[in-house]
Formats: sequence, structure tokens, C-alpha cells
Amino acid sequence: MKLDILALVCALTTGVPAMAQDAQPKASIVMNDDVGVPVFPYDITDRPYKVLGEVKAGVRKATVFSKSPSQAKIYRELWERGQKLGADAVIKASYGDAHVTAVSWGKANATGTAIKFLAPGEIAPATAKP
Repeated sequence: MKLDILALVCALTTGVPAMAQDAQPKASIVMNDDVGVPVFPYDITDRPYKVLGEVKAGVRKATVFSKSPSQAKIYRELWERGQKLGADAVIKASYGDAHVTAVSWGKANATGTAIKFLAPGEIAPATAKP
């Protein structure tokens, strides 16, 4: 009986910090619903962010008869590279048509800018003018 009460007390006391932690506000995640990853062809202007760097991807066709890579596949490749930089999103994504190269039946090149959203404490207060 003592063991059951002790186990219950331990479970309750260790569960309290977890519940308190869940009560903290979490940063909202942006998502491009069309492709299922946070990659956008435009700039995000409603939230402050810092630029982590440029990401590049080349998506190849399997054969000469295969269709060109879809936007979703290209954006997923850009997102994988953005995640490696610790990005929250990739903005200003662009890509061209697949073209034949010496080593590929068709390859679409894509670029974007990996960004990390700033936390409220990281945002510099506006400087007051005298």
C-alpha cells in the first residue's frame, strides 16, 4: 500500500512541471498548405525574422520520359536544406524548368532564403527620436 501511494505522489509531482510547461505559449508555425511544408514564393512581412542563409536544391527526373519535378517535390527539397540550417521557414523560393545536363535526364534548380523567426525577447525595441 505504501508503494502505491509513493508511486502516485511521484507521478503527480513529476507531472506538474510537464503541465506547467505546456501552459507556456508556443510560437505559431507557418505552413504552406498547398505543399505541406513551410516554403513560400514570397516574403513574410507580418513577423520579424533573421536570415540564416540561402538554400539551393537540384531535383532530377528519373528518366527522359518522366515528368518534370512538381512544385511540392521541389519545395520539400528546399525545406530539407532549410531544416539543416535550423530554419522555421524558407521564403522567396524560386525554381526553373527541368533541363537536360550531361549527367541528368532533366534537373530543376531551386533557391530560397532560410529564415528563423525572432522570439519576443529578441526583437529590438524601436529607438525613440529626441
